[in-house]
Amino acid sequence: MSKANQSSIQTRNRSNRTMAIGLAVFVSCMVGVAYAAVPLYELFCRVTGYGGTTQQASSSPNSVIERTMTVRFDANIGNGLNWDFKPLTKPITLKLGETAEASYQVVNLGKAPTAGTATFNVTPLAAGIYFNKLDCFCFTYQEVEAGQSVNMPVVFFVDPDIDKDPNMESIDTITLSYTFFPKEREEAALTTEKESKADKGTES
Repeated sequence: MSKANQSSIQTRNRSNRTMAIGLAVFVSCMVGVAYAAVPLYELFCRVTGYGGTTQQASSSPNSVIERTMTVRFDANIGNGLNWDFKPLTKPITLKLGETAEASYQVVNLGKAPTAGTATFNVTPLAAGIYFNKLDCFCFTYQEVEAGQSVNMPVVFFVDPDIDKDPNMESIDTITLSYTFFPKEREEAALTTEKESKADKGTES
């Protein structure tokens, strides 16, 4: 075999090895991204308000402006939870930056104590980044006795910065929506995740 042919084969081999290493790195990166996707997506939603995700605030804004916003309230129940869930507060019209409080009510229609947790969002979805909660019952397990009625408050304000967003200049109504899901559904998901991690640890 001539030196030219040997050199050509060596070049191809180096190229193949480089490609194989590149593909391995790419696959590893994709696996890492897949595992991080859920928490990163959740963080992204909280920061940007994407998908109507509201914001959590520790204090009210320093200023209130004259522009007003009407906030409507919506309540839903996921499958498997025998509750009556509804807003007690009628639509509220408030100035931007003004703090308001609304109340929801849960009644356990079943014959045994049950528990649920609420998720939430606002519409229009683009308003999520401007809708701030100071106090909320969301993401906290609520256990309700059979026949018991529980009132659940939410304290909120709409950030005055919404007035600076040209995409929101025609918006005058925001709907705050909650959906309760059974506690068992959340626990089942956590159990499955723990078992999956345990199996991976055993295999390694």
